[in-house]
Amino acid sequence: MAAAPSRSFLQVAATEEAVAPPLRVVQIEGLVVLKIIKHCTEFSPSLVTGQLLGLDVGSVLEVTNCFPFPMREEDEEIEADGANYQLEMMRCLREVNVDNNTVGWYQSTLLGSFQTVELIETFMNYQENIRRCVCIIYDPSKSNQGVLALKALKLSDSFMELYRNNEFNGEKLREKNLTWVDIFEEIPIKVSNSALVSAFMTELEPDSPVTQCDYDRLQLSTNPFMERNMEFLIECMDDLSMEQQKFQFYYRNLSRQQAQQQTWLQKRRSENMARKAAGEEALPEEDPSNPIFKPLPEPSRLDSFLITNQVSNYCNQINSVAGQSFSRLYLMKALHE
Repeated sequence: MAAAPSRSFLQVAATEEAVAPPLRVVQIEGLVVLKIIKHCTEFSPSLVTGQLLGLDVGSVLEVTNCFPFPMREEDEEIEADGANYQLEMMRCLREVNVDNNTVGWYQSTLLGSFQTVELIETFMNYQENIRRCVCIIYDPSKSNQGVLALKALKLSDSFMELYRNNEFNGEKLREKNLTWVDIFEEIPIKVSNSALVSAFMTELEPDSPVTQCDYDRLQLSTNPFMERNMEFLIECMDDLSMEQQKFQFYYRNLSRQQAQQQTWLQKRRSENMARKAAGEEALPEEDPSNPIFKPLPEPSRLDSFLITNQVSNYCNQINSVAGQSFSRLYLMKALHE
């Protein structure tokens, strides 16, 4: 019986990478969560970022460490220093035998306003070197309402394909069946701690079953949070209206061009009939050199998709906070009575 052909390590690794299971969960160490919260809260309302380190194990992306990036400014030398700082940090972590495998980055946000073109470009830059990466988003303003506003995001595969080819026109979007909800994929987060850390936290747990987080949930005043959400929502609606005006202008020009093309074709056909009657050769019915046959560039729908995502996010936050506020108000009313 013929022996099975042997395969090299690189061939096996390439095969495993090709059939890698989809990402199901992001497992974060409790210490990493505390580092992210501390960094984002200290510099709030300024936006900060940092590096995530860990391991990609099957369908689980383990985040075991992180470190913050220095505050960036619009200066090439400072940006170069930031890149050198990142490399130096990775080298130092490797020397002390700490996980230094990059699995993504984290960043803070203000009231969930993170769905921007810059975030997509950062994702695409990471995807060039990392097979699977995530972005951890933390919102300090929302966490003040007594909720841990932490989420893990990745770009969908269909969206990345369109973004690489820069094909955000209506035809390609209909072909891929891609809508504004298909840009980002939220991955469930699982916070894990070692047995020693869990035992230590149990020892530190106070005797009182009520924590500060429970008190924060009972705050009746939600006006500042609601007002900021409404302000951002109004700004997004204005931006969305401007995007719609761009498409209205495009379709207006397209209909005008089509009318000019029909007029030109009718004139050319009548001219060809006269030439045919005179025994002359007919002229072509399309003239590429004519400006009216030059296709008009369709505006990209990416900005409108991102703005629609932001509008949906603000509406969900307003709906959630308003519902909780009504519940607290009815509870206080019942207690007073």
